Amino acid sequence: MLFLILFSTSSCNSQSNSKEKKIRQEEIIKEHLEKGAWRHMMFSKEWQENIDLGLKKDSTIAYLWQQKAMPYFKLRKYEIGMPLIDKAVKYDAQRWQPYRAFIKCIFAKTYTEAIADFEDCKKKFGNNYEMDHTYNFYIALCKLQLNQYDEAEKLLSDYINEMLKKNGEDWVHPTALFYYGISKYEQQKWVEAIHEFDRTLKSYPNFSDVKFYKALCLMRLNKEKEAKLLFEEGEKDAKTGYTINEDNAVYEKYPYQVIWK
Repeated sequence: MLFLILFSTSSCNSQSNSKEKKIRQEEIIKEHLEKGAWRHMMFSKEWQENIDLGLKKDSTIAYLWQQKAMPYFKLRKYEIGMPLIDKAVKYDAQRWQPYRAFIKCIFAKTYTEAIADFEDCKKKFGNNYEMDHTYNFYIALCKLQLNQYDEAEKLLSDYINEMLKKNGEDWVHPTALFYYGISKYEQQKWVEAIHEFDRTLKSYPNFSDVKFYKALCLMRLNKEKEAKLLFEEGEKDAKTGYTINEDNAVYEKYPYQVIWK
């Protein structure tokens, strides 16, 4: 009986301490992010100084570490940013490990490391979403960049079929269709690739990168005139800003994103 009383008391104290810690951390975040770093430019010295003050009060706040790391990634200073995001993962893996894997895939371009990180996330948390896409989507991008095209094709096919079952063709993400087409293009499946590129253009008619790769497929099928017209269309669309429309594409080129002359 005494053991049960002691255990109950200990459990209540632990819950109370945890609640107090959370409140204290929220106060630090409010003071040093909302009223501190966020009132300055992201790339400024003041941004970093305010976050450092917060970390001096509590170095276990994962969100502060992520906010400290983020500007370095956007400045392409990956070696500086990565140890900082590692700290965020240490204190809150469920929230920040998928983000770290995303950074490795799209920003740092360390594809083998990104795959390992995403695979670990899948084991821990399931095939969840990061930045609007599943972990398997990003693993597929890494596979494309590592020339593992058949594996990428399978992952992208599964991802697209999942979206189809949930919401229908209109809700299939054009970026996913684009990369599915690329996986076929790289395996010289010209007709199949064109089919996927056409599906992409139905939902995003001005997608310049799709037109570029579709034109390459048409050339392989000896349809030079059609390819030339499509190249010209794509170049015109690119000049008006129609390209991969992922949020972070303003900071980094995505795989197979075309650099038009």
